[in-house]
Amino acid sequence: MWPTLRYVGGACGRARRHVAGGFLRARERESGGPGLLCGGDRSSSTSSFDIVIIGGGIVGLASARTLILKHPGLSIGVVEKEKDLALHQTGRNSGVIHSGIYYKPESLKAKLCVEGAALIYEYCNLKRIPYKQCGKLIVAVEQEEIPRLQALYERGLQNGVQGLRLIQQEEIKKKEPYCRGLMAIDCPYTGIVDYQQVALSFAQDFQDAGGAILKDFEVKDIEIAKESPSRSKDGMKHPIAVKSTKGEEVRCRYVVTCAGLYSDRISELSGCNPDPQIVPFRGDYLLLKPEKGYLVKGNIYPVPDSRFPFLGVHFTPKLDGTVWLGPNAVLAFKREGYRPFDFNARDVMEIILKSGFMKLVLHNFSYGVKEMYKACFLSESVKHLQKFIPEITTSDVLRGPAGVRAQALDRDGNLVDDFVFDGGAGDIGDRVLHVRNAPSPAATSSLAISRMIADEVQQRFKL
Repeated sequence: MWPTLRYVGGACGRARRHVAGGFLRARERESGGPGLLCGGDRSSSTSSFDIVIIGGGIVGLASARTLILKHPGLSIGVVEKEKDLALHQTGRNSGVIHSGIYYKPESLKAKLCVEGAALIYEYCNLKRIPYKQCGKLIVAVEQEEIPRLQALYERGLQNGVQGLRLIQQEEIKKKEPYCRGLMAIDCPYTGIVDYQQVALSFAQDFQDAGGAILKDFEVKDIEIAKESPSRSKDGMKHPIAVKSTKGEEVRCRYVVTCAGLYSDRISELSGCNPDPQIVPFRGDYLLLKPEKGYLVKGNIYPVPDSRFPFLGVHFTPKLDGTVWLGPNAVLAFKREGYRPFDFNARDVMEIILKSGFMKLVLHNFSYGVKEMYKACFLSESVKHLQKFIPEITTSDVLRGPAGVRAQALDRDGNLVDDFVFDGGAGDIGDRVLHVRNAPSPAATSSLAISRMIADEVQQRFKL
């Protein structure tokens, strides 16, 4: 878990806070010499890199991989606060490879998802990572949903999604015998995969290419480096110092942050704009009991409500044969708070005072209450599932895992729906590129995002 962050001083371009950092085995590069990989026993001397990436989730690891393959002459390190990689948003999602149907045409989400899905399938085939292209039905169960479904179909065509078809009740039954619906969009290109396994494969590619990964590195400060103890010019060559709570330090020329639930705090740490603020939403899943697994063949989704970035409760068959039902979307009272009663006072105060959350609540009060009610009462969640598969009963489901989504929110209470990338100004800010908002389908889009980040890094930092 990330510790509570607290302010310890600083100014614009040199802001300093206690922050959680990253994952990596440190590689120390001597001037003109080969990189030295340090495993469990770390060197007390300073490691220096051309680029340090903060965050060992799938976006950070994909970006590290792409950067080192594109710039093999650069020394690149990844820092991740946990003892293992990809434990949070990457490892706590439904594992769906999205086709790109939902997103506004010409948006980054649409472009990166369609491109990213093709790249993920290609990568999994290359690395022999198991996946299943099981398809998806987006099902209208009420007459008033049909116009929205048809508009969604047209949007998917505009986005270039492969193989889309509008189907009627008879074909719905052929594909999903236990699913009821008036009309559906058949998305054959949708699949499922274990994104944590994909992320670990990215990490292996990165290390094989000479990259360094430092585990259990909790970042305390990001600041301008002072002259090195040996009075060399390393402080000038690598002007950014990233320090850990254990007294370790890595120095670098440039920083790329892919910090997920902490992207706003790390942006502020580097002297950049803290907005948009991150508000954590917990998604609770149910599990269909194994003896009822025959009820679901592929992904079954509702027609989404365009007012929200959440896709609604859906049915997802996993590679291990289990079927996940959900998730809901409720406010989490702690970043990385996966249980209903997980609580962090600072996280809650920032949600109330710094973000536009209260305005969001006022605009969507009834929706929020319904989601909280479903989270508390299993029967209410099942009642929603029965709209699609009437045979499911409360006795057929168990409470399952949960994930927390890093949702960016502006000061007016608007959910930031697209990817956001920015930098800053000042001694630190102009050497940093932040991935500020990378919501679903970031895992699907990870390789496409990494290409865009690599291009932006090359242009911004003139590599």
